[in-house]
Amino acid sequence: MVETVGATAWCAEIVQARAAAATARAQVAAVAALAAASDRCRDLVAITDDQQRILVTNKAWCRVLGWRGEEGPRALADTAGGEALRLAASGARDWEAPVTLRRRATPDPLLLPCRGASIALNRSTSHLVLVCEPGNAPDAGAARGSLHSIRRGSLDVRSVASDGLRRTSLAKLQGLPLEAPITKVISLLSTATEGAPPSTVACIERAVDMLRTSELYSPQMKDEPKLRVEDPIATDLIGALLSQGPSNVLSSRRSSNDSTVVRSQNNRSNIKHKTSGQLRELLDTALSWDFEIFRLEELTRGRPLAHLGLALMGGRFDVCAALECDERTLLHWLTVMETNYHAVNTYHNSTHAADVLQAVAYFLEKDRLKTILEPIEAAAALISAAAHDVDHPGTTSTFLCNSRHPLSVLYNDISVLESHHAALTFKLTLNDDRVNIFKNLDRDTYKTVRHNVVDMILATEMTRHYEHLAKFVNVFYAKGNSGSKEDNMNTDEPLSTALELSAMSQPENVVLVKRMMIKCADVSNASRPQKFAFEWARRIAEEYFLQTDEEKAKDLPVVMPMFDRATCSIPRSQIGFIDYIIKDMMEAWAAFIDMPELVMHAKLNNKRWKELDEAGVTTIADVKRAQRQAAAAATTTESTAEE
Repeated sequence: MVETVGATAWCAEIVQARAAAATARAQVAAVAALAAASDRCRDLVAITDDQQRILVTNKAWCRVLGWRGEEGPRALADTAGGEALRLAASGARDWEAPVTLRRRATPDPLLLPCRGASIALNRSTSHLVLVCEPGNAPDAGAARGSLHSIRRGSLDVRSVASDGLRRTSLAKLQGLPLEAPITKVISLLSTATEGAPPSTVACIERAVDMLRTSELYSPQMKDEPKLRVEDPIATDLIGALLSQGPSNVLSSRRSSNDSTVVRSQNNRSNIKHKTSGQLRELLDTALSWDFEIFRLEELTRGRPLAHLGLALMGGRFDVCAALECDERTLLHWLTVMETNYHAVNTYHNSTHAADVLQAVAYFLEKDRLKTILEPIEAAAALISAAAHDVDHPGTTSTFLCNSRHPLSVLYNDISVLESHHAALTFKLTLNDDRVNIFKNLDRDTYKTVRHNVVDMILATEMTRHYEHLAKFVNVFYAKGNSGSKEDNMNTDEPLSTALELSAMSQPENVVLVKRMMIKCADVSNASRPQKFAFEWARRIAEEYFLQTDEEKAKDLPVVMPMFDRATCSIPRSQIGFIDYIIKDMMEAWAAFIDMPELVMHAKLNNKRWKELDEAGVTTIADVKRAQRQAAAAATTTESTAEE
């Protein structure tokens, strides 16, 4: 050590020491910056020591291969293989070759392009750096512009510019106070993979992949023994009901212009005055689940909707007070709606509308719905039920798409029928003040009613059946005190009161309730007493037969080949419908409103259909004959018991 005696030399030493410290700090900062960049890179990066043990990896490497960051060094040969490993062992300075990487979550290796470099200190290799392009690797993330062309020297200015704009846009979006719940879920699941066992990581990654799709509730037929190949009728029926169709050849059905004309309403104001004693007695039982809807159809000569609607909406539920309209306007509205149903349809006619209206009214009488629905919401539900199938052509939306019907063009092949029913309801209502039941509502109330009516009519679309059911069950059955959702749904007890009324009355939850209510009412015929259920089954089958006949005559794709009148088994079609559509939905709804008879009738009907199937009954005529025999046997039994 030599003491510094001169001021100049002393100052030089101070400056040198300060510069050295600054350099060291800059080097540490650079290392930290490189580590951060590596972690944010989509490429898989690994660095080894001089014994070819992997010491450092970035997040992409850990995510794709299922590694955990805190794990110690491991031999490169245990993880990688192929041409890249041979070149690394050969001492080459730089190389490009494919590498085979072993993943924890699956036995299948991953083949990726790899670029490697040897870092030499003191003339011997001290580190290997491996950079693997993820390509189609799981969790690889989205591609960033034209990276391959950049690396190979073929600079694509447009790709680079668009890549920069994309990153800038993403940065701005991430800075906004907006985030979808599904993004939060994916983020939480991704966080949960850190430190989790490999098997758990694999399951979470698979769940995240499913969540990234936009069709979370798109129904898919399960590959179960339950759906037997030897019994395709149920599978075909459910598949047809839950599918939208592609598009050729114009249909002979009336266009939307024809269907929106308000036809002349003869004697519509005298409908109450023509009510007979028998009709009055029948309407007095309108809030009974075994209401004689076909008797009403007979007594009103095919005009049941106006009579039943006036009795329920104008009487029991006082819709006029909720809408601030007079009873004559309501009567005119009901008559116009009924006139725009097609009496030639065997199923989708005004009798079906009246049946759905009666079911909704029956549900609204339940205590649980009385506590959570406001009078204006109950009025909207009754309006939706009465109008939910107005101007139904007697064919499915898929048929309209295949035949290039004007309605399918108007609604872009999406929810064709339901969109038409909702739009026509308001068109007919608003076109004439004598019919406009909304004319006295203020702007905000009208918007609320309109939103409710449109939403409930659109909820009757079968393609979204599982979406509505899953959401309802997840909200109202996932919060019980104990037991699984299935246990809660299959019990005979009412829904657990653990879900507080305040939570149940939240707007988003009330929407789910109203959708389920009209959905269950729309297909409630399968949960009605047997004589009604069987008549409705006959009617829907005949309507489907007519569609199949028309498809064959016009050389269109046959949407429901099982509904060929020469080969169809009516019992099997109903068994499949109850098993895959009715059963779960009615169990959930019955538990919610405390109405066990819904499930009881569905089970009894299903049992009877199975008996008929085993007896070889297939056609409509056979079903009617079997029903007559059963009714005669029941009458004989009753007479014997009385004697």
